[in-house]
Amino acid sequence: MRKLLRLGAWLVAAAAALFLAVQLSFFARLWWWKDHDPDATAFMRARLEQMRERDPRASLKHAWIPYARVSTHLKRAIVVAEDARFVDHEGFDWEAIEKAREKNRRKGRVVAGGSTISQQLAKNLFLSGSRTPWRKGQEALITVMIEHVMDKRRILEIYLNVIEWGDGVFGAEAAARQHFGVSAAALSPEQAAWLAVVLPSPRRYERGRLTPYLAGRVNTILGRMGSVQIP
Repeated sequence: MRKLLRLGAWLVAAAAALFLAVQLSFFARLWWWKDHDPDATAFMRARLEQMRERDPRASLKHAWIPYARVSTHLKRAIVVAEDARFVDHEGFDWEAIEKAREKNRRKGRVVAGGSTISQQLAKNLFLSGSRTPWRKGQEALITVMIEHVMDKRRILEIYLNVIEWGDGVFGAEAAARQHFGVSAAALSPEQAAWLAVVLPSPRRYERGRLTPYLAGRVNTILGRMGSVQIP
């Protein structure tokens, strides 16, 4: 019995040490990315692997650009569409989470999410696309780290450079050139709003395609862009 207890205690200690090591690894990389640009994210690597299952020569479209070279229209559109209280919260928008939970309860299935830009960045940088309780817990821990290590400007800068905007298209610069043939700095308000609208399902829409649904959402975002705060 004593041997079993000692073995159990050892296993618990080993698991705790492994957990701590993983968290320290995440924290160290976030600290580095505070002023160094990530080469790729876990999500980007996973997408490239999927693409190369179909075509071994496949590659991602991605080009990093500084925050100052991203259209202010796009910054505003993204915050409106994804996280209207981005500059005010500390990683979690509890009001949005509660609204999403209530909407999902009424529908009987998951139709809405309340993830902030910081939470989405945590998932994209490090995690898989699974929806397990462990992954959501890890996402929350990384989100707290992100908010403590980086300021809002840096968080939004990395987010704009790593999110997916088409099949193998990542970041604002590649997205602007893929969909509209312009640089991210030259995006118009309408183009920026379109890019914000397609984010939930970026591979569903063809280059610059505008459906009645997208047109309505674009107009909604355009109407709110002037009042939103950005870092």
